[in-house]
Amino acid sequence: MLQLPTYDDVAAAARRLQGHAHRTPVLRSATADRMLNAEVFFKCENLQRMGAFKFRGAYNALSQFTPAQRKAGVIAFSSGNHAQAIALSARLLGIPATILMPLDAPQAKMDATRGYGAEVITFDRYQQDREQLSARLATERGLTLIPPYDHPHVIAGQGTAACELFEETGPLDVLLVPLGGGGLLSGTALATRALAPKCKLYGVEPEAGDDGRQSLRKGEIVDIPTPQTLADGAQTQHLGQFTFGVIRRDVDDIVTASDAQLVEAMRFFAERMKMVVEPTGCLGFAAACHAGLPLRGLRVGVIVSGGNVDLARYAQLIGSAVGPAG
Repeated sequence: MLQLPTYDDVAAAARRLQGHAHRTPVLRSATADRMLNAEVFFKCENLQRMGAFKFRGAYNALSQFTPAQRKAGVIAFSSGNHAQAIALSARLLGIPATILMPLDAPQAKMDATRGYGAEVITFDRYQQDREQLSARLATERGLTLIPPYDHPHVIAGQGTAACELFEETGPLDVLLVPLGGGGLLSGTALATRALAPKCKLYGVEPEAGDDGRQSLRKGEIVDIPTPQTLADGAQTQHLGQFTFGVIRRDVDDIVTASDAQLVEAMRFFAERMKMVVEPTGCLGFAAACHAGLPLRGLRVGVIVSGGNVDLARYAQLIGSAVGPAG
């Protein structure tokens, strides 16, 4: 029987992260409120250390290593944000880090991961299985594998962002959370059910990769080919055993957003809120604008999950966005 993480694990993670993770701001936008006829609260994890919520789960996991694990080192696989999070956390804790990254990961994310001192090994995400590769390297080198989402300590750490949001806003009516492998959504679900049990909780996936939505409908984990989407942080093929267990129990529904809607949201954040947000980080707000959810008159939370994007690509994308940004 799989033992799922609990809210107590999230609360313990919050204590470990105190003084190490940024308490990111909760920002408002009068324009967003008018667009949605709602009160919108943006939890800005794009302003977290290394630019994404992933620092929370990585630091929480690595801080619980035994002395032997710390000496041997950690290995992780990631398209970018988990890579940077593990690399930075490992540097802070004095742990050697090896990161498996896809060849087409954003260059800015790859450079930052190396900049934090990690060894980066590349692979072809469309031809090679990252989980098999990392498991083999872990065995060969005696490393501890910390996956990007399907780990109780990672999930608990990610849930601390929602704890901070609720501490600042009080209970919300609706909360929208980006969904890739489910670490952020499942951690958020643990916090939400404990702190705001009546809040409607929605995961948001890229339209091209709705494995989570399919899994929720089917009642079992659905595996899909690597989706082609701008949301590189959500190019996952399936949920994890731990993340699906929490999501199936605690999440109200999963909706999607198209790449065009993500670009529109990126432009909104840049023009109206003066923030750089990566495509994956825009999933929640894109869904708030386009998924047809009943938000009028409600207090709506949106987790903005990250801001790590190549600036040349970012400029190209927001320059291509057509029409007013709200």
